[in-house]
Amino acid sequence: MLREVARPEPGPGEVRVRLEGCGVCASNLAMWQGMPWSKYPTEPGSLGHEGWGLIDAIGHGVTELKEGDRVAILANHSYAEYDIANSSSVVPLPSCLAGVSFPGEAFGCALNIFDRSDIKNGQTVAIVGIGFLGAVLTRLAVKAGARVIAISRRPYALGIAKKMGAHELISLADSYRLVDHVQQLTGGMMCERVIEAVGKQETLDLAAQLTGTRAKLIIAGYHQDGPRQVNMQMWNWRGLDVINAHERDEAVYVQGIYKAVQAVESGLLNPGELCTHSFPLSSLDDALNAVLTRPDGLLKATVKYG
Repeated sequence: MLREVARPEPGPGEVRVRLEGCGVCASNLAMWQGMPWSKYPTEPGSLGHEGWGLIDAIGHGVTELKEGDRVAILANHSYAEYDIANSSSVVPLPSCLAGVSFPGEAFGCALNIFDRSDIKNGQTVAIVGIGFLGAVLTRLAVKAGARVIAISRRPYALGIAKKMGAHELISLADSYRLVDHVQQLTGGMMCERVIEAVGKQETLDLAAQLTGTRAKLIIAGYHQDGPRQVNMQMWNWRGLDVINAHERDEAVYVQGIYKAVQAVESGLLNPGELCTHSFPLSSLDDALNAVLTRPDGLLKATVKYG
């Protein structure tokens, strides 16, 4: 449901952005589904946090930005025509992104997870779950010189992983033989890095089994549906380093967006092949339902305005 509200005004150190669009994040789904711990409906524009657009008003004290700059922003009410952001949470977009959808927060999140994963040349890396995040991480890991094993339940997602350069493709549907398959591929050593990018108990369990001794298990999936159980005996015995790769430092988020912009400028990432589905703001419900049901071909959904 669309609501008309007063256009926000930027305060000191802030800018107002006339939004072109916003990415739709799976973290919105708990509220959309009405999970008991969530609150819905939310404030106008809220939940949207992957916005981009043009600065159309500048608050007092902002000197490094100007009206008309096209930017990605880190803000929390971007399912709207306008949003307010601190000037420190704004990333200018280069000319190579002119006219291109760029949900900067989502790309920045992927770059930060990659940094936390500490992937090096020659390592074997398993990525469990190939959506937008898994696809970006596949491309980055391959570029770093890793041997990438992509794991997904959906055949089209495995096709995307292959396009991103994955060396091995394994269906999650065959979970009973999956661990044995990876064991054969790695000569019994399993993987130096495993990135869990789904956010479910099943894939967390699987990711731990795929992680080798003294290796790193990186939790990139957003686990939002309650407590988890882990096989602590196995985690202890293998001496795993377990990394929760979700940042909560705004400055780190912003640096991730800058790195994502650089990756686009260098040709490493192509937003056009990753932002696959677009909806008008008035059809945000359809966008959220698409993220929930994940039709074939969907990686990143966006809503656009105007």
